[in-house]
Amino acid sequence: MKNIILSLIWMAVAAMPTLNAQQASPSQSTATQPTSKPKASQAFPQPRGQPTQATTANNNLGRDKGIANNPGNGKITDNNTGRGKTTNDNGDSYADAMRRYHHERHDHDWWKQHYIVIVLVGGGYYYWDSGYWYPAWGYDPNYERYDYDGPIYTYGNLLPDQVIINVQNALKELGYYTGDVNGSLGVNTRRALTAYQQDYGLDATGVVDEATVRALGLI
Repeated sequence: MKNIILSLIWMAVAAMPTLNAQQASPSQSTATQPTSKPKASQAFPQPRGQPTQATTANNNLGRDKGIANNPGNGKITDNNTGRGKTTNDNGDSYADAMRRYHHERHDHDWWKQHYIVIVLVGGGYYYWDSGYWYPAWGYDPNYERYDYDGPIYTYGNLLPDQVIINVQNALKELGYYTGDVNGSLGVNTRRALTAYQQDYGLDATGVVDEATVRALGLI
């Protein structure tokens, strides 16, 4: 009998691990699924460069408009971009131009301090202001030969003699001018201008102003 009891006890002890395994909690028996990493979203390619920003062109007549690169016998002698008054590209009327004209002598330094563009054309220096060329009296006493002492309207970045050559050619084609095409606003050219202006209802000034240049079809 004693042997039978010991056999039953041994069988009960051997069966306990199996029962414990079957009674395990669900949270312990459930296998943990591997957490998959989300796929990275594909980024759209970015443009390599930034949009071009609009730039403001410098309005300095001496640099941006390239007067020095124009053909002819004129040359830029001063292009002071740090000082001097600003200029107006729209141009003044001839009456306004006459009022603005510094018909007085100043030395080299004074002109440089007050005007950005000064050129040597033929026998004299001219300064540019608001669409007109003016004699720069006193800039260099060795170069003060002017056939006309007053403002000369300009367009297209032309120097004074180049404007006058175009005017002379236009007047010659119309029969008003018979002299030499020399870029000089001398007496014969001014007479031809006066006759043309009178015939076309313009102010008979005998000079190169904007209204005359437009009437001649040059601009």
